[in-house]
Amino acid sequence: MRIGVPREIKNHEYRVGLTPPSVSELVAAGHEVFIESTAGHGIDFEDADYVAVGAQILPDAAAVFAAADMIVKVKEPQAQEIALLEPRHTLFTYLHLAADKPQAEGLMASGATCIAYETVTSPTRSLPLLKPMSEVAGRMSVQVGAHYLEKEQGGRGILLGGVPGVAPARVAILGGGVAGINAAQMATGLRADVTIYDINNDRLAELDMHFGSQIKTAYASKAAVAAAVEKAHLVIGAVLVPGAAAPKLVTRDMLKTMKRGSVLVDIAIDQGGCFETSKATTHDDPVYEIDGVIHYCVANMPGAVARTSAFALNNATLPFVLAIANKGAEAAMAADPHLANGLNVSDGKIRHQAVAEALDLPFTAWSR
Repeated sequence: MRIGVPREIKNHEYRVGLTPPSVSELVAAGHEVFIESTAGHGIDFEDADYVAVGAQILPDAAAVFAAADMIVKVKEPQAQEIALLEPRHTLFTYLHLAADKPQAEGLMASGATCIAYETVTSPTRSLPLLKPMSEVAGRMSVQVGAHYLEKEQGGRGILLGGVPGVAPARVAILGGGVAGINAAQMATGLRADVTIYDINNDRLAELDMHFGSQIKTAYASKAAVAAAVEKAHLVIGAVLVPGAAAPKLVTRDMLKTMKRGSVLVDIAIDQGGCFETSKATTHDDPVYEIDGVIHYCVANMPGAVARTSAFALNNATLPFVLAIANKGAEAAMAADPHLANGLNVSDGKIRHQAVAEALDLPFTAWSR
């Protein structure tokens, strides 16, 4: 198969769809790989590094799309990239369509087969291609939260872990999944006062066993979340409904109960955000303030640690890229129902039910 990797063009996005080690594996399996010139510069890979493992360098995205049958990216295609897609293409990347109807309609119009990393599943019903970036975002959420709690950043002027004789910051983590548990690991490592909220009692029990006395757990009722927001200095939104828009757990009215200079970090912003006042921001302009509360809602958080993120993502995606390249998209999905769960759009139709419901568009099940 002919596989293309364009340079990412989203604001401050330096990750790359395939690293040179991944390209080496694909070339060894008999595939052709086309890399847009400078695609890897953001994580210190030169064009020569790709040539050394058998890739061909092309001058721009248009040339890559024209040469390739499959496009491997990191972030959702921007409008000028969607315009380059054709029905013959398979697009394999993060899409997050539930919060982006214009993108969904563009992909439908293209006729391309669009497989989203974030809805590919595993035999254990986990999300293996979302997991590495959820790990990164969860860990980053505590770093950025601690930073914006500093007074000169507009925060309350609180050290996350406190010092002897001065209490630590109170951290409320909404959601006990992969992002939430990684946030908790970082926050407890900094000696913060951490509580994780979730609606799955079995998950709460697992978290209690995992962390022991390092954290507290609580059922995420509306009343409990409201009380948590009122007390917390840092609230991390880490909820996920696969393929669907994130539920709005923190309302505008709740902000009025928060202490001035508190911080909200919305990891769920790619899926529309779990705070009513969330709106996507960029690394150029990452925060804004409402009612004295700082909001950090960067939609590609892991892009800030692009090298770590690119390697972590490639470790997870490469087996699926190989399967699609070796068999073709339809045969690969027919052979692996978990990969088929990643199919969001094909033949101009929405193929993922949660996406269709979130966008109020017709759902058409895929069958080979």
